[in-house]
Amino acid sequence: MSEKIRVLVADDQTLVRTGFRVILEAEGDIEVVAEADTGTEAIRQAQLAEPDVILMDIRMPELDGLSATEAIRRQPNPPTIIVLTTFDQNEYVYRALRAGAAGFLLKDSPSTRLIAAVRAAATGDSLIEPAITQRLVERFVEPAKPQGLPQELASLTERELDVLRLIARGLSNAEIAAELVVAETTVKTHVARVLTKLRVRDRVQAVVLAYETGFAGGQ
Repeated sequence: MSEKIRVLVADDQTLVRTGFRVILEAEGDIEVVAEADTGTEAIRQAQLAEPDVILMDIRMPELDGLSATEAIRRQPNPPTIIVLTTFDQNEYVYRALRAGAAGFLLKDSPSTRLIAAVRAAATGDSLIEPAITQRLVERFVEPAKPQGLPQELASLTERELDVLRLIARGLSNAEIAAELVVAETTVKTHVARVLTKLRVRDRVQAVVLAYETGFAGGQ
């Protein structure tokens, strides 16, 4: 990753793109290196501009954000993709997570949340809106009702299960560290072990698995 976090903003609304650019470039460590107003252009700019993070709208002309996300994630060393959404687009967001998006953000989130999400994505972390996470997965995933610990999670230690519960609540590494009263580096180690043991690509897939197995259904 370059010294500054390189961001591509993909949204068909000029005012939205401009607003995000102003907010992000007010931060000294973030640079908007490209914009796109269609899914096709987002794919092209992902190759040309080599961003670290993409803010991807779902509804765009020519090619929607879901299809663009799938195409970009198939590229070698793809950037991290954060899907921009509204509450009325739940079904699209769940598909986006399955397509390889690393997380999602409400389009009307505070600027501080947008900045934190970009920084988290650039470091391999993710900042998932907890309210949307639970609403999404509980609506579109049929949770299992296991007796005891789900078999898929049997390899996790008690502390790793604690970390998974907090990931499922949408907490970042820093927030998990505060909750468990441990160093953030320790949390990163636990998260990495959880992802490896569960054989999932990222923490979003871990969240989905936690709900699918019923582990996080009561959170």
